[in-house]
Amino acid sequence: MPDEFDYKIEAKADMTASDTSAPPIDYVPAAERPEQELYHSKSWWTTYVFSQDAKYIGIQYTCVATAIALVGLALSLLMRLQLAFPDLSLLDASAYYQFITMHGMIMVVFFLTALFLGGFGNLLIPLMCGARDMVFPYVNMLSFWVFVLAVLVLVASFFVPGGPTGAGWTLYPPQAITAGTPGNLWGIVLMLVSLVLFVVGFTMGGLNYVITTLQARTRGMTLMRLPLSVWGIFVATILALLAFPALLVGGIMLLLDAVLGTSFFMPVSVSMGELLQTEGGSPILFQHLFWFFGHPEVYIVALPAFGIVSDLISVHARKNIFGYRMMVWALVIIGALSFIVWAHHMYVAGMNPWFGYFFATTTLIIAVPTAIKVYNWVLTLWRGNIHLTVPMLFTLGFIITFLNGGLTGLFLGNVVIDVPLSDTYFVVAHFHMVMGIAPVLVVFGAVYHWFPLVTGRMLDQGLGKLHFWITFVGAYMIYTPMYYQGFLGVPRRYFEMYESSYMSTVGLNVFITLSALVVGLAQIIFFYNVIRSVLKGEKAEKNPWKANSLEWQTPKMPPEHGNWGEKLPVVYRWPYDFSVPGADKEHIPQNVSPSEVAGAKVEKT
Repeated sequence: MPDEFDYKIEAKADMTASDTSAPPIDYVPAAERPEQELYHSKSWWTTYVFSQDAKYIGIQYTCVATAIALVGLALSLLMRLQLAFPDLSLLDASAYYQFITMHGMIMVVFFLTALFLGGFGNLLIPLMCGARDMVFPYVNMLSFWVFVLAVLVLVASFFVPGGPTGAGWTLYPPQAITAGTPGNLWGIVLMLVSLVLFVVGFTMGGLNYVITTLQARTRGMTLMRLPLSVWGIFVATILALLAFPALLVGGIMLLLDAVLGTSFFMPVSVSMGELLQTEGGSPILFQHLFWFFGHPEVYIVALPAFGIVSDLISVHARKNIFGYRMMVWALVIIGALSFIVWAHHMYVAGMNPWFGYFFATTTLIIAVPTAIKVYNWVLTLWRGNIHLTVPMLFTLGFIITFLNGGLTGLFLGNVVIDVPLSDTYFVVAHFHMVMGIAPVLVVFGAVYHWFPLVTGRMLDQGLGKLHFWITFVGAYMIYTPMYYQGFLGVPRRYFEMYESSYMSTVGLNVFITLSALVVGLAQIIFFYNVIRSVLKGEKAEKNPWKANSLEWQTPKMPPEHGNWGEKLPVVYRWPYDFSVPGADKEHIPQNVSPSEVAGAKVEKT
């Protein structure tokens, strides 16, 4: 079998030969790498449980992340009931703070991060790149099972003495490990061990996503022909590989402080009236480590969402994406800038005002490439043949929600405004609109869009539209009043609040809670739709949305192991050739050669 060098020589020879005469219109350089050899499973366990097929692993990630998300959703509804009806005493202070901590960590890390990178990354990257599978299938399988172990350790903290940690999802020391904080013994230890396991598992998966994107693309699939979904996941993975080590280091150091009594983050402290045997540690150091991970984490979730939204808009508006190269560079620039804005979460931590000036400036700068993406989405929609399908509705809902949530972020990026608004419900509303509702809308849109690819069946569009309108309108009924509460100065993380002479919140809390219950119960519609469609839904035609990207061009739908049968596809164009002037077809898939398209202009690369 020839080695990699021989393939490069062959490709170079082909290019050299083509220089002597005009290449044919369908010419594509030879592949630089040999075709990947796959492991073929031999039993039910190795096919469906310990699978090395990226598509099954993506489904596994999605199912586990969704299951733990339902736990996080239940915790949030219990907290809302406590706030709306404090006289019922559903939760005491300890339980409330424990639920806050677990809800935040579950939703941000174990749901959204795992779903976008582990779920959609595994499903889309090999298919959209024209690869057989991830380059390291066994390592990919291990990454999922380490993630499962991390989830199990996290859930186990509910059943240990003292329960889960109640330090808040940011886990700030010293309170995270001192007496008086719920779960300061077993709870915080299991939380930190779970996070360490998550980082280890993600690192194995992340290396797969990056290397597959760079090294396993099919013939003709240049970087500037990749769908924006792949670009979003690719850049987000690089961010995660650079940011998660800070969380890993901070978590291990805090774990040592909790278990061995070291003083990485523990200064001279008094706990429960007793002087602790600690000195020299810096709690602020932990904040820096946490937020050096924490703010890139926002974009680890947002960038895949940006990419998916771009693809869904193009397909369902039947129009090429506006400013493709600028969209790619905006993703890269956002990723780079995300590492120099973390301290805007620490304006009230006592930092030097000049640092506040610097981070406020960088925070405003990062809004520029983000705004470019919004402008390009709107310009893509302009004069497009918009089909108001369920995926398109969720996409439009995302743009509106992200725009509203992002603009309120400009308030908090300014030091002068952030200081009075910090630790109020304004922060809760902003964070949930940007990091909660907006990405979840993308998740739903992506599921409705790619469900036929995974199952071969269509989701019910009527139920989907009902699900969208209740979720979208309900989300604004939940969080818009919180902005008002924030301006009033209502503090967050209080487990009970009553009427006072200077603020009226009880009525609003009841309204917010009832809205949250409606939205939470509305998700039953979605799960009913999924289960019903899997069992007896309408069978989907091949490529039901008439998309151009490679995942819809496989010989069979759903794709089999190896994706492409005997021969890998050859790519001749970008994935956004819709309504091309002179073409005899309304859409032109990436693997359709120029000679097959009558009268169409050939893409110049």
